[in-house]
Amino acid sequence: MIESVETYKARFGMYPKEVLADQIYRNRENRAYCKEHGIRLSGPALGRPSKQADQVESKRIARHDASERNAVEGKFGEGKRKYGLNYIRARLEQTNGTVIALQFLVMNLERRLRLLFVCFFNLLLSLRDRRLLAS
Repeated sequence: MIESVETYKARFGMYPKEVLADQIYRNRENRAYCKEHGIRLSGPALGRPSKQADQVESKRIARHDASERNAVEGKFGEGKRKYGLNYIRARLEQTNGTVIALQFLVMNLERRLRLLFVCFFNLLLSLRDRRLLAS
């Protein structure tokens, strides 16, 4: 996780405000790293839950984080189900990464194509409606 955060900093020039990580990445080392750099790490704190009044707010934030993570996990599930991401059998790590990147490129291109088709279809419908109103 630390390597991913550092890659983010190298790419965008700043640390992210928050990291939405799986439970396995919410260990002491990663929590200390995030605290040191002012990054909010999703999920509950380690240890016993506090009995403070801000518990309602922390539950709201946790629910929001979970909903954002669900969207990402859903996209991975779609990639596995529809685009065969779970059937990649490349032998080399570099080839494996390339195949995964190409699968996500295809997923993004298909999404753009769907949006283009919807816009084109709406344009055709509006032209048809204009002709019907003119006659």
